Amino acid sequence: MTAPFRTPSGGRIDRATPLTFRFDGQNYPGYAGDTLASALLANGVHLLGRSFKYHRPRGLLSAGSDEPNALVEVRRDAARVTPNLRATQVELYDGLAAESQNRWPSLARDAGAVNDLFAPFLPAGFYYKTFMWPAGAWKRLYEPKIRAMAGLGKAPTLPDPDRYTQHYAHCDVLVIGAGPAGIAAALAASAAGARTILVDEQAEPGGSLLAAADAMVDTKPATQWLADALAELAAAGVTVMPRTTAFGYFPHNMIALAERVTDHLADPDPRLPRERLWQVRAKEVVIAAGALERPLVFPENDRPGVMLADSARTYLARYGVKPGERAVVFTAGDHGYRAALELAAGGVAIAAIADLRAAPEGDWPARALAAGIDVRPSTVVTGTAGRLRVKAAQLAKVKNGKVGLNETVACDTVLMSGGLTPSVHLFSQSRGKLAWDETLGAYLPGQSAERERSAGACRGRYGLAAALADGYHAGEQAAAEALKSSAAGTAATGSRAFGVVATETGADGFIGAVPHGRNPAFAKAFVDWQNDVTAKDIALATREGMRSIEHVKRYTTTGMATDQGKTSNMNALGIVSEQLGTSVPKIGLTTFRPPFTPTTFGIFAGTARGDLFDPVRVTPIHGWAEARGAVFEPVSLWKRALYFPNRGEDMHAAVARECKAVRSSVGIFDASTLGKIEVVGPDAAEFMNRIYTNAWTKLAPGRLRYGVMLREDGFVMDDGVVGRLSSDRFHVTTTTGGAARVLAHMEDYLQTEWPDLDVWLTSTTEQWAVIAVQGPKSREVLAALVEGIDLSREAMPNMSVAEGRIAGVPTRLFRLSFAGELGFEVNVPAAYGRAVWEAIFKAGEPFGITPYGTETMHVLRAEKGYIIVGQETDGTAGPDDVNLGWAVGKAKKDFVGKRSLNRAAFFLPDRKQLVGLLTRDPAVVLEEGAQVVASPNAPVPVPMLGHVTSSYMSATLGRSIALAMVKGGRARLGQTLQVPMPKGAIPVEVVDPVFYDAEGARLDV
Repeated sequence: MTAPFRTPSGGRIDRATPLTFRFDGQNYPGYAGDTLASALLANGVHLLGRSFKYHRPRGLLSAGSDEPNALVEVRRDAARVTPNLRATQVELYDGLAAESQNRWPSLARDAGAVNDLFAPFLPAGFYYKTFMWPAGAWKRLYEPKIRAMAGLGKAPTLPDPDRYTQHYAHCDVLVIGAGPAGIAAALAASAAGARTILVDEQAEPGGSLLAAADAMVDTKPATQWLADALAELAAAGVTVMPRTTAFGYFPHNMIALAERVTDHLADPDPRLPRERLWQVRAKEVVIAAGALERPLVFPENDRPGVMLADSARTYLARYGVKPGERAVVFTAGDHGYRAALELAAGGVAIAAIADLRAAPEGDWPARALAAGIDVRPSTVVTGTAGRLRVKAAQLAKVKNGKVGLNETVACDTVLMSGGLTPSVHLFSQSRGKLAWDETLGAYLPGQSAERERSAGACRGRYGLAAALADGYHAGEQAAAEALKSSAAGTAATGSRAFGVVATETGADGFIGAVPHGRNPAFAKAFVDWQNDVTAKDIALATREGMRSIEHVKRYTTTGMATDQGKTSNMNALGIVSEQLGTSVPKIGLTTFRPPFTPTTFGIFAGTARGDLFDPVRVTPIHGWAEARGAVFEPVSLWKRALYFPNRGEDMHAAVARECKAVRSSVGIFDASTLGKIEVVGPDAAEFMNRIYTNAWTKLAPGRLRYGVMLREDGFVMDDGVVGRLSSDRFHVTTTTGGAARVLAHMEDYLQTEWPDLDVWLTSTTEQWAVIAVQGPKSREVLAALVEGIDLSREAMPNMSVAEGRIAGVPTRLFRLSFAGELGFEVNVPAAYGRAVWEAIFKAGEPFGITPYGTETMHVLRAEKGYIIVGQETDGTAGPDDVNLGWAVGKAKKDFVGKRSLNRAAFFLPDRKQLVGLLTRDPAVVLEEGAQVVASPNAPVPVPMLGHVTSSYMSATLGRSIALAMVKGGRARLGQTLQVPMPKGAIPVEVVDPVFYDAEGARLDV
């Protein structure tokens, strides 16, 4: 099979490497270096898809990532199916198989095209006004039918077998876009000694240089200069990343890059990922994203064969493909003339150039006339003819705003150029402020919010010479800023002069809908190709009262599709401006959001799939517990032993046995999951004093203290026991789930509020294994193993810490108990955790040592009235509410949350306070979360007094116990309240929350 629209020579494709591919079940030839779009165009396939709403025939509009029509599904096998890929970005490989989308039963004969006949009944916003009756029909009938008829491709149903990776990188200068400005910026930055990364979404760097047929740079053809510049960058160590889209600009110069690693390969190496997500932190960024050619809005401008003029140049120059045999060029500036002349030289007959301008002047119109091309000033295209491809265009003169008689001109291609729109998406994502340029009729980057600068066409420097100079200057500036404090950088040498020989095309253009003289009710002039939004739809939105472009966008859906308004936004603004008689800047501009182009879910998931989707952290003792038959529960990301059942025991029996063992003899518990933070430095005590409610400066080395941490609003955030090891070192423990949050909280204050403090924070959660040995016999168990530490009551009282060795391993030994018994927490390096655990267990066997889990720990602490942050607290509890008022340093000058504790709300008599609850029937265990009321018979809604936070059967006490947060709880001690349940209310007595050993005598032995 031959490709009828392929030129005999030319282009940058590898004609020595022919390929075969399939589209909609038919085989076609192509070459290495083709895109799917260029290969289809070469084979005369102009119909590539159907439109979103009306199912109208659609062909290629562009040659790049702004393509709204040619969305295809690429299938490697049953599991590797990717919908909604732009054919213009799909690189051809041998055996590629692609399918068109959104059509049935076939692309050429799509039954959904009937929607086009009903277009008058489907105006913008029709879905807001219809399908409201009968009730419930939307979900059952309308929505399923609409979704079946409209939309894009179908999501795959099988798991994605490919691999995706994620990487972090740092650089001095990141240059986004490898066109003329980007190449020049990278040259300047690397020459100054900056570590530079250059990225571009295309397979080959160069941008417009790749299609610069006649341009010369420094006496070389533009393509040769490009090759030399890339070699210079490689020699300078610049990282050049093609096939890499900068899709998101995030705070503090964090740029997200999507690198396509193997999609272009016929037989990918299974060791390589399909894509990589790069998260690059750059000191300085140069955005050289270029500009997009703007389409013109005229009736039937969406037929296959209607294409952007500059894209037609690209297909000819880069891929050796003619867009058609006979073309009409419709332009508002010189870009259309350049395309017409280059296409004419490439074998495309130019039927006419319709120029919106009344008197086009300059080199390009003169060259077109000299070439014998029919140039028609003050002329518009008023429509096109053809079913599945353009067959003719209607041209008419415009005089004094009036459109004259139509003339039909036979053609198979209409090329349009409304001027250039700077690509400001990434600048807008960076929170930079855009500024309207009246001369260019475009928004340009204005005030920056990040350490970045735009260069080249994306800031209105359209010409080749201007883009190169602007890019080099931006790269030089970026390097100078990035290397200010570095000795490695070199001084800026002044902007480099590039010898450019190229005829510029100017900046003329047009935004809005061109006049056509036809009845707008029946003339579909498309503004947004992907969402089927017409000029009539936007005009309707203004008549419906929309005044802001953001409202127009949401009412019509223009600019909301996956192309993020790349082709539609400016024309929509022009139409709204004309309809309202208001200048464009007053209408506003829609917000550009990431991603710049659609990005796969896989790249965000990375390796987080299957077993790695929710990573499981296990302690060094996990294997021992597993071998002993422990039942585990997830706590944050950790797996923790819930209980250790003997044969035939359920959880209740096992927990009762474990509780009795701890109270009567000794138990052993794995507390390694507790968060641990080392706070070190000359100002460590002052830092602790400010971050916790307690006083720390007078805590003696070798002592422990229970610490309470508040948020700024005065509510309890976390708690834990802190050991002072020396004058400048604290060992801080946090709750298991709060470890990361507490460290971030500390770092936030240290870096932003108290940068004067000389303190270092280090997470040591996984460096220490923690073994809690609790019970009356715990001292006797440890005595034979501990070296260098006196365990006597006098030498090591409750709430003290000492360093020594246990079983020959260095240890930080805490004397404390969360069970209310004599107890110790053994901290040892994690690598020795299991060995020390086994040594302790062996030493405890004569005493009947019993391993216990988190459920037993919860019961033991509840018997003592100890809270668990996140269970007794819910983000609205202050320290006094949970009986921790004693832990607040009243005499302290300041700490986080101190001022908030003086708010009147904290002194209201009906604040919820922690109390204990005893059911009248000791065997009844309340449900956690159950509401507490004064009377269940009160009128609905029944006033709620509080809720049950913790509830257990206590083997020690021989009855059920519960903790609850109850309004005015301390004032209700002795009262009887009710806990409503489906089978009837349960009466409870409000009691002190400490159920066991209120005096603490068992701790101090």
